[in-house]
Amino acid sequence: MLCLVFLTVSFGSCQTKKEQPTPTKEFKYYLGADLSYANQMEDCDGEFRLNGQEIEPFKLFADKGASIVRVRLWHTPGFGNYSNLADVKKTIRRAKDKSMRVLLDFHYSDTWADPQRQLIPAAWKNISSVNLLGDSVYQYTLNTLMNLHAEGLMPELVQVGNEINAEVMQYQEQVRFPINWGRNVSLLNKGIAGVRKAAEQSGKKIEVVMHVAQPDEAYWWYDAARRNGIADYEWIGLSYYTQWSKFNITQMKNEVARLKQTFNKRVMIVEAGYPFTLSNADGANNLLDNTSRLSDYTLTPEDQRRFMIDMTKALIEGGGEGVIYWEPAWISTRCRSQWGTGSHWDNATFFDNRNNNEALPAFDYFEESQYKTE
Repeated sequence: MLCLVFLTVSFGSCQTKKEQPTPTKEFKYYLGADLSYANQMEDCDGEFRLNGQEIEPFKLFADKGASIVRVRLWHTPGFGNYSNLADVKKTIRRAKDKSMRVLLDFHYSDTWADPQRQLIPAAWKNISSVNLLGDSVYQYTLNTLMNLHAEGLMPELVQVGNEINAEVMQYQEQVRFPINWGRNVSLLNKGIAGVRKAAEQSGKKIEVVMHVAQPDEAYWWYDAARRNGIADYEWIGLSYYTQWSKFNITQMKNEVARLKQTFNKRVMIVEAGYPFTLSNADGANNLLDNTSRLSDYTLTPEDQRRFMIDMTKALIEGGGEGVIYWEPAWISTRCRSQWGTGSHWDNATFFDNRNNNEALPAFDYFEESQYKTE
């Protein structure tokens, strides 16, 4: 008898907790932050400050106007005790307690999934049958969401995969091309089906996001996905990092408009980042360097703010409806990553590592009134 490999959750002997209500405050756009590191930073004695006073990070983001929190989920993380389901629950609870919506990001991996790496979870690595693997994806997605629902933590949006420019759930560290679209479509549609079933069983509205890195790499992927049978999703999700994109802000805006018009989907940037300095607060090498700099912007706190506001305005002019900044709370602490002690993002957070992690001007990008259009 074949056995499915997935996260098993039993609901028969427990009472479902009262679902936290969907936030009633209305926002025209999703403007928010990926706070997947926030719990770990605090556990490593990281502190966040506003006007010199320590402040709880989720309160700070909500008070500044953030309307959504993104959080990543790894299947069975092999490094540390974060980005697992327990950690994700804590993040979602903190976000919902501050009336922010949630985008849950299934990586379908035990580690980072991105254009260079889409490594299958170890629990599934011996499954060679696409149908059986698809059943595992479906059950894992459904059971995870129903587990969250049982604790009143259902997300409003769900990413089926992270930066899925390459084929998902590959068996080797380095991604291979070309994409086997038959396999890719089967697995992604099973993830989508798991989300749809969870929405049906819970009675909650959940919108699906399909996420590709860089606007200049997006059109071919969504076109191929449509031609091969991926259609049941609401949002095109993009990463936009100037360091790895050939597009300036105007080109990004034009591509967002083209994607929206061609594929008839809503568009959101679910990852963005821009440095406020080139200085490094610790021994961990920073990911963003001088190649992030656009010609019209410096790498200063003032221009980090200006970049985020200008980029968000351009996205909205192109018909987009949201921007989520990636890991603005990944400050320098004694925490270790897989590659060193400290943060690989301390020069691109929203906190000044040169001034006791004082909140930076970039928080102004959440002020929605500056983007409203008639």
